[in-house]
Amino acid sequence: MANPGRFFFFRLAEMEGDYSIKPQATTPSLDTSQWPLLLKNFDKMHVRTGHYTPIAAGCSPLMRPLSEYLNYGVINLDKPANPSSHEVVAWIKRILKVEKTGHSGTLDPKVTGDLIVCINRATRLVKAQQSAGKEYVSVIRLHSDASEQQLRQAVETLSGALFQRPPLISAVKKRLRVRTIYQSKVLEFDDERNLGIIWLDCEAGTYVRTLCVHLGLLIGTGAHMQELRRVRSGRLSEADDIVTMHDVLDAQYQYEHKKDEKYLRRVVKPLELLLTNMKRIVVKDSAVNAICYGAQLMIPGLLRYDDGIDVGTEVVLMTTKGEAIALAVAQMSVSVMATIDHGTVAKIKRVIMDRDTYPRKWGKGPRATKKKELIQQQLLDKYGKPNEATPEYWKEGYLSEKDKALKALREKNQAAAVAVAETVTVTDGKATVKVEKMEVVEEDAPKKRKRASSVGASDEPEKKKSKKDKKEKKEKKEKKDKKKKKSTAD
Repeated sequence: MANPGRFFFFRLAEMEGDYSIKPQATTPSLDTSQWPLLLKNFDKMHVRTGHYTPIAAGCSPLMRPLSEYLNYGVINLDKPANPSSHEVVAWIKRILKVEKTGHSGTLDPKVTGDLIVCINRATRLVKAQQSAGKEYVSVIRLHSDASEQQLRQAVETLSGALFQRPPLISAVKKRLRVRTIYQSKVLEFDDERNLGIIWLDCEAGTYVRTLCVHLGLLIGTGAHMQELRRVRSGRLSEADDIVTMHDVLDAQYQYEHKKDEKYLRRVVKPLELLLTNMKRIVVKDSAVNAICYGAQLMIPGLLRYDDGIDVGTEVVLMTTKGEAIALAVAQMSVSVMATIDHGTVAKIKRVIMDRDTYPRKWGKGPRATKKKELIQQQLLDKYGKPNEATPEYWKEGYLSEKDKALKALREKNQAAAVAVAETVTVTDGKATVKVEKMEVVEEDAPKKRKRASSVGASDEPEKKKSKKDKKEKKEKKEKKDKKKKKSTAD
């Protein structure tokens, strides 16, 4: 993946030159393979509609003002040995002078490696990052002589779903649980010192210390974990511009004393970097603020969507500028989104963007506008509830022009006479008349069809037998059976 920091400097260089969009007779093909973060391969997404009204709010994640950039920032930190994860996170909070920080999963004090630190609004992604997959490189020490082949066989055996009980020094409940090892391999083995290096791709919550003990039991020599380093946590790995605590401290010093924010922008990355492997749905600018207030995404607010989305797929809702709005669960598949003209596209799982980043674009319909007028005229109270001065037409229910036309049409249909149809049936050579009576009901109520019963039939339906009658009948039957048994015995 392209380095977002490098892209930022490239964009600054572009802005300094004479770059502008020239009028063209034809629409040029768009290559978005080098676009940053969530906008990468934007042209390969399915297009629901290209029509929307751009709003002059928000901006590209890499172009945010520094205060906002830090508010939506994450740090891919190389945790040093000895301090705990919580200590490291607290130090970063103090250095950057921010309100909130969180991390992607606890590392033991002696363990080093990848720790994703989320700042302020980005802490809303912490839970998702903690449950993401992890990769580790571990040094294992065998307690007596063994061959490399034995270690490889044991590592191959301990793959897939495994039972584990957390070690005594861990801070979680010591109960048996299942964790999955997706891939594992032996990288090196030293026969003289009985040391091996193993690489693991595993589920979150896997205890490598426990795994090393199990490997020793399988080989028959006994073993323990000598050293451990996390090389990947969720979306980010060591290769994705990992930074140290010294980098964070130096970057903040550069900004505070020299007003140079380039170093700080390289150390802190936009939170959208964590979401680049998720399916994307692009939302119209006018629908963004409604989603920030918890509204579901409906078909009218949909612009583009990735291929492969199905019902229940976790997706990221994004703006046309590439900002993450929220995490959501899809309620439609790709084929349904393309064909249907109404309905819920996705239900919100976690809102990321701050409210009112984009202007409010709802509450501008005819009823809402009329309600605001009545509140201003004090014909409704400040909450929009009726009071003594409220006009009757509003209490009955305010209707727009379209609703009035529908109501008039409904009343016209109700004026129709009750239809009576007679059908003649012949039974045993005699003609009997069956009268069928149809009633016209309002369209709003469920349609009912009533039929008058045929001539000679009883007016009332048979009453269902009560439970008491059934019980009495059953008891009588049992008594008769007992008498019969006695008579046969005599």
